[in-house]
Amino acid sequence: MSSPNDSFDRRDFLKTVSATGVTLSAASSAFAARASKMTGGRVVGANDRINIGVIGVGGRGNSDARNFARFGEQNNACQIVAVCDVYEKRKRLAAEHFKCQGYLDYREVLARPDVDAVIVATPDHWHAKIALDAMDHGKDVYLEKPMCHTNEEAKLLVNTVKETKRVLQVGSQTTSADQWWKAKKAIADGMIGQMIMSQGSYHRNSIEGEWNYTIEKDAGPDGKGDNYIDWKSWLGPAPKRPYDADRFFRFRKYWDYSGGIATDLFYHVVAPLNICWNEPQFPHRVMASGGVYIFKDEREVPDTFNLIADYPQGHSLVLSSSMANSQHIPGLIRGHEGTIVMVEHGMFERATDFITVKPEVRRSRGGAEPTAIGGEQYAKKFGTSEIKIAVDQRDMMTAHIDNFLSCIRSRQKPHLDVETGARAQVVINLAVQSYREGKVMYWDEKNWKASSKPTKA
Repeated sequence: MSSPNDSFDRRDFLKTVSATGVTLSAASSAFAARASKMTGGRVVGANDRINIGVIGVGGRGNSDARNFARFGEQNNACQIVAVCDVYEKRKRLAAEHFKCQGYLDYREVLARPDVDAVIVATPDHWHAKIALDAMDHGKDVYLEKPMCHTNEEAKLLVNTVKETKRVLQVGSQTTSADQWWKAKKAIADGMIGQMIMSQGSYHRNSIEGEWNYTIEKDAGPDGKGDNYIDWKSWLGPAPKRPYDADRFFRFRKYWDYSGGIATDLFYHVVAPLNICWNEPQFPHRVMASGGVYIFKDEREVPDTFNLIADYPQGHSLVLSSSMANSQHIPGLIRGHEGTIVMVEHGMFERATDFITVKPEVRRSRGGAEPTAIGGEQYAKKFGTSEIKIAVDQRDMMTAHIDNFLSCIRSRQKPHLDVETGARAQVVINLAVQSYREGKVMYWDEKNWKASSKPTKA
């Protein structure tokens, strides 16, 4: 295992920055100086298999690992060479399945020179710390959504990708679905005119939706053999507290480790929207509402949650979700001259055969042909009837993995790069803060901070 002194602890440095008042730009310079001393990763040849370590092999991490392994077998592209989890049973089962070494401490995975990249699929509060350490050790990173837990961490991740030149793909596979890239082109081509509003929803009504996953009662920090959980390591940067099985197995119900609906579900909507919008955008103003209306258990996060964000470019984002009702609203991108229907059923992670562009028209009472709001030039180019744009049906998870591995070889930006990931992270973090504090939140992009008062232009 590497010693604590072998890795630059950016989280501890951030605490020092906060205490001393050092600016983030100054912190970035210090990070760069340290990062330049770290060893780079192995140069992966065109025919080399990429060696991957998986950190966190619970439900999502195990699924990711199996998807990567399957893709690797089919394309001779990658292989799982190490797994890590603080729960001995999960670690052992994953190590046996992938026929590789298992670890309880993620630093042992990062210390292996043969590991080219890591999948980080731990609870949210560990995402940034492990990703930062991985990049300092010359590893590329597939970082499960949400990208991180705080806005400060998002800034650190953006800076560190620039400093270390590592490839970081955020694991929201929706962004590799063809529908978003077709929508991006439609918007750029002028098919909806000036954008006004994007809307969507993400609804569930199931045990899975409630995040009430099965609790294994014999497991814990005092458990023997397979039942051992390294609770102290699991807590990591979160507030210290005695072992709580509900918090460990159902972490998305608690603010210390998750943002609930915002981070678990809305990230899948906000991230791809940031891809198809024409330019990089942070919100100006964000507000949220909702509550615990049905599931009156130990949870802290709401079971029903609504988000509204306004952007300085002149459009809004409106999202709704409930864990207690499964009916969606259509996913739309509205413009003054047209509307793109992304998904009729509202579920952005389901396959769709096409997206539909519906021109905005005026209809006369006399039965004359409708006229396009966009005028004669718009009508000549696009017509006045709805247009269906075919979408590639390739599985989005497969496409996302392929994109990440290809970028490791080419050193290009992946579909969901760190900058796009940060823009999505800020929106949902501000929504969580708005809900918890009962305030409208404003974002100061220049100084990278949130405020309950409007920021000056």
